[in-house]
Amino acid sequence: MIETNQLKAQAIELLKKLISIQSYSGEEDHTAEVLFNVLTEYGFHSKRKGNNVWAWAGEQDTSRPTILLNSHHDTVKAISKWTKEPFRPVVEDGRLYGLGSNDAGGPLVSLLATFVYFSQHEQPYNLLFLASAEEETSGKKGVPIVLPELGRIDLGVVGEPTSMDMAIAERGLLVLDCTAQGISGHAARNEGENAIYKAMKDIEWFRNHQFEQTSEVLGQVNMTVTQVDAGTQHNVVPDSCSFVVDVRPNEHYDNQELVEMIRENIECEVRPRSVNLKASGISKNHPIITKAEEQDVRMYGSQTMSDQVHMPFPTVKIGPGNTHRSHTADEYIYLHEIRDGIDKYIRLLDGFQL
Repeated sequence: MIETNQLKAQAIELLKKLISIQSYSGEEDHTAEVLFNVLTEYGFHSKRKGNNVWAWAGEQDTSRPTILLNSHHDTVKAISKWTKEPFRPVVEDGRLYGLGSNDAGGPLVSLLATFVYFSQHEQPYNLLFLASAEEETSGKKGVPIVLPELGRIDLGVVGEPTSMDMAIAERGLLVLDCTAQGISGHAARNEGENAIYKAMKDIEWFRNHQFEQTSEVLGQVNMTVTQVDAGTQHNVVPDSCSFVVDVRPNEHYDNQELVEMIRENIECEVRPRSVNLKASGISKNHPIITKAEEQDVRMYGSQTMSDQVHMPFPTVKIGPGNTHRSHTADEYIYLHEIRDGIDKYIRLLDGFQL
């Protein structure tokens, strides 16, 4: 049996190894291989599909519920303002620097250590660990291609840097391409029908409209116009104006439902790029919420997405590290955050009853 302190030390060493390997979204081949081998070395029957790697803790008992521990091993691309080498893990003053150290290497190795711990201590549930790919780009070769292989899952614990606070709801995402059609003409004679003016009415609607259902933890649906494109030259009335809207739904609205409601209220053509990145939320009466309250875990609503958007079962998001360090130059995580995170995961899930 591996002692907890040894698991913590091994988690930190694994994170250093993962940092040293470039694993941009869609290019996680080598970190997937490392994780596959680590799980195998711990004695698990590792499985891999694409760059997703998973394993079960012991034999599955169909009479028991199943809990999924998930985090991702891909990273965003390193920005130019790094003063340190992004792929060289360095520890300074208790901080482990490196690309992906905080988002989401720390949560990933902490959940893996928790998974190993519970494989040695029988629990009243089946336990599954999944290191997923393409989270940072919401890619199609991440969690979505693995879920059909896993069977029924009753609860997902998604590891992201939340300072070990628990996100009990998470916004989804809709990106809308909108187009207003007009009629071209000579600007000097004020001819035609200006598509920009038509678009302005709809843009104003996006700016001011408030949907009826407000979330207790996420607030209202947020809609922001982020790009506008129109016109060919100064003296031609534009016959087309396109603009992009970033929509962040709360858990009360389905994405397709929102698209239809928007189409009913504006004149522009509306084309969603995807309706699959849905908001999520978990009932306040769920047992994991009760257990978290007993552990004095702070709960909140997350404005940023994770692999939760792909999961059609109850999920919470919780992990070591700080979300404000994600996607920043000289990204780091404190070593004590990893150690404490493992302890808190264990306390949260030990003896947990679904």
